[in-house]
Amino acid sequence: MRGVMRGGAMALAIAMLLAGTSAQAAEAKRETAGKLADGTIVEAVTLSNARGISARIISFGATLQQLMMPDRAGKLADVELGYDDIQRYADHPNYWGASVGRYANRIAGGRFTLDGKSYQLAQNDKANSLHGGTKGFDKLNWRVVAVKSGAKASVTFALTSPAGDQGYPGTLKVTATYMLDDAGDLTIDYDATTDAPTIVNLTNHAIFNLAGEGAPGGINGHRLTIPASRYTPVNAALIPTGELKPVAGTVFDFTRGKIIEDGLRDGRDAQIVAGRGFDHNFVLDAGATKEPKLAARLEDPASGRALEVWSDQPGVQVYTGNFLDGTLIGKSGHLYRMGDGIALEPQKFPDTPNQQAFGSARVDPAHPYHHRMIFRLSTIG
Repeated sequence: MRGVMRGGAMALAIAMLLAGTSAQAAEAKRETAGKLADGTIVEAVTLSNARGISARIISFGATLQQLMMPDRAGKLADVELGYDDIQRYADHPNYWGASVGRYANRIAGGRFTLDGKSYQLAQNDKANSLHGGTKGFDKLNWRVVAVKSGAKASVTFALTSPAGDQGYPGTLKVTATYMLDDAGDLTIDYDATTDAPTIVNLTNHAIFNLAGEGAPGGINGHRLTIPASRYTPVNAALIPTGELKPVAGTVFDFTRGKIIEDGLRDGRDAQIVAGRGFDHNFVLDAGATKEPKLAARLEDPASGRALEVWSDQPGVQVYTGNFLDGTLIGKSGHLYRMGDGIALEPQKFPDTPNQQAFGSARVDPAHPYHHRMIFRLSTIG
């Protein structure tokens, strides 16, 4: 009898353990987000965990549309700028939360040379090419190819960019996989294969306000830390000059962490004037790495929300919403203004294909592209 009871108790314990594990599993919910004016159906997948964190990703642009996270008191807020209405992502694109490519950031003159052949890309930032051109990946409806719940809830989106798309060589097959676990890590894997040599630089263009999107004061009072002792200055067209300039003694020194508004409007710094604020690539001290390392840490002292960005890429572009001018109506009817959000985009350096000292953005058929980035969400006391 005692042995039977011991076996029964063990079975009960295992059942309770399995039930607890199931309760803690992150969930993925798939639904239709709406229909665009041209009839295109946009899907949405919401990933959620036991801590109240949830991420809603839509197929248009493989875009992080919403990111809900609790503050130190457990109050939830959406910390990602964007639109409530799906059609507005098509009518008024602004890269909010989008997967950008083929080449994130700027390429001077929209031109580059590969294996002795010159390529002219679509120019959508005056003379430059920005975030993949006039119809980059942010403006395409990706396919949902996998949705999973479990220890990591996930969704995988895919698209094919044909040879010549926006001027780029090679047919590129791309996937973007979002994964959320119960620890609070939202991981994004970008993978791409090509049938001919080309250039690739993929990232997510989420713009955050940890006080909550549309909150008064924007991100001016947020504290930012970046493990980068150098950055890449830019010219008037926001193209890197090629210099790797030390941040020491400048408003670009975030190595020990500082409040963003300290230097954000410093007109004495020519680089702040050029970018209308921070719109610069920081050279991460660890460089490109096999596994993700810390690229930036953002904290909102008022709410206690904190966000770390981890990546295997060599740089992180910091953009403080300098071109938001109150003309775009975002979520809940909020007018987004300069400084209402910040993008922390891990990636290769801007204009790398034209600046040999920056390394290489080349991708070949035998060497696929991979970028893992992580948004690590937590709270501070």
